[in-house]
Amino acid sequence: MNPNTLVGDSMTLAAIDTPSVEYASLSPMLIVFGAGVVGVLVEAFAPGRLRYPMQLSLSLGGLVVAFAALITLAVAQTHDGANGEFAMSGAVVVDRPALYLQGLLLIIAIVAVGFMAERRLERVVAPVTMRRLAGVGGAESAAGAGTAGVGPNGGGVDADMFTPSGASVPNTDAEFEATRAGAVTTEVFPLALLAVGGMMLFPACGDLLTMFIALEVFSLPLYLLCGLARRRRLISQEASLKYFLLGAFSSAFFLFGSAFVYGATGSLNLSTIGASISAAADGGGDTTLALIGLALLAVGLLFKVGAVPFHSWIPDVYQGAPTPVTAFMAAATKVAAFGALLRVFYVGFPALREQWEPALWAVAIASMVIASVMAVTQTDVKRMLAYSSIAHAGFILLGLIAFDDAGLGATLFYLAAYAFTTLGAFATVAVIREPDTDTRTSARNAVIHGATPTPRNPHLSGREATDLTQWSGLGRRYPLVGAMFAVYLLSFAGIPLTSGFIAKFDVFAAAAGSGGGVLVVIGVISSAIAAYVYIRIIVAMFFDDVPATGAPHVVKPSVLTTSGIALCTLATVALGVFPQPLLDLADSASVFLR
Repeated sequence: MNPNTLVGDSMTLAAIDTPSVEYASLSPMLIVFGAGVVGVLVEAFAPGRLRYPMQLSLSLGGLVVAFAALITLAVAQTHDGANGEFAMSGAVVVDRPALYLQGLLLIIAIVAVGFMAERRLERVVAPVTMRRLAGVGGAESAAGAGTAGVGPNGGGVDADMFTPSGASVPNTDAEFEATRAGAVTTEVFPLALLAVGGMMLFPACGDLLTMFIALEVFSLPLYLLCGLARRRRLISQEASLKYFLLGAFSSAFFLFGSAFVYGATGSLNLSTIGASISAAADGGGDTTLALIGLALLAVGLLFKVGAVPFHSWIPDVYQGAPTPVTAFMAAATKVAAFGALLRVFYVGFPALREQWEPALWAVAIASMVIASVMAVTQTDVKRMLAYSSIAHAGFILLGLIAFDDAGLGATLFYLAAYAFTTLGAFATVAVIREPDTDTRTSARNAVIHGATPTPRNPHLSGREATDLTQWSGLGRRYPLVGAMFAVYLLSFAGIPLTSGFIAKFDVFAAAAGSGGGVLVVIGVISSAIAAYVYIRIIVAMFFDDVPATGAPHVVKPSVLTTSGIALCTLATVALGVFPQPLLDLADSASVFLR
């Protein structure tokens, strides 16, 4: 071999610059990912009785530490008017919008993880009770017939809202045995942390390949979480399968679009893509390939935000998934996906605005109108909130269509207002439960007649009362719960003195200022249609008669859920009465680093 060749190869290798890793700038995400990985190790090695407290402490502690690190990072990166930096050779952008959205995601995650840890809303049959009911244990069971097996809670024990055996076929003996054994699905905590880490990375991605990786990192845990509901197991698994299949298609569209964009510009970096397309457009070059790529990218991103016509998964998934997961998805996924959508359009494709703006007009109009009309026909509260989420995706798109700093600031404010209201609404739905009349009656008869009670199912607390007819008179029986839910509904409707009014007014003003007056008119009409849905629920809660039989009851949750609902209610009202601090923060964060 020629020695000169070896020397030349060595010089070539020596000339390669190794990428720098800005650990300080990435520290909030690294902390969340690290906590998630440690959570996986806890699942593998910790004793079963210690997993729940360990996972809860690790999850909440990791999120709080990550939020503290983010505040420190934000102060360092934005002092003296600075706008952050590029990290990982441009793969990650730590700028003002990214820091704002990451902070919002961490707050959402803290509330959502507390909601996932809730263990007072469900009560399942205790092992001693099941031994007696099964005729096992003889004298021991008979001796405990009046105490362990029968009582106000039918001998139940507190449980979370997740199935004890996600791998079991729903409603089989295997799942029943897992319930009886007191199994707890603590895997939800590391899954949630990994999803949060991916969501934090998603709006901060500087290139399309990293964005695709982040998309998969936060999507895969959500697919699993959607199928882990303790109740209505078949619907929950159906929701998980639908979300997975349609999500896989949307990810394929995103990846295919990235390939087209690379073919058009020779780069996956958004800043380079934007400069290349601008040069081609200014020089009269062909931008058809880039436009096709953008269309495919938009399909993947609009699927995640739940805009029409990419919305078909949302009602079924929101209804079937465990309510804590639904709350987490409805708030956090929309924040992360809109952050990525804004970055792609603002940084990568501003030169093609004349081409993509009509398409976004159509998507926004369809989302607002179709979702508002469909919400009127719903009788299930969770499905109604799902269609409300689709309509709000259309409203938020008005800020993107405005395509200026005012529109970006309005969108960032809207995401915060919507996230808190949605979290609180779904958490409130979870505490409203059907009475488990059959089980309680049989238990009472067992005390009186000495008979053996036969439970209707292995659960003692009723299912979530999500049918609208069950909410009749709820506000009169439970004024505080009814008032809080009414606040959320009024915010969704955009009534003054709520965060929803300020958010809608802000995006409408931004859209009107950029020539979107028609969109504003359609948005106001859609809001009026949707308001009928929200007012109908308020009327049912406070003005309808309480059902004579089968009226639902409110189960008092733990301090984690109670404080989360209180925080969401306070934020919904405070952002409607004193919105200026967050408006100023959103406006200051409305500049992307290019």
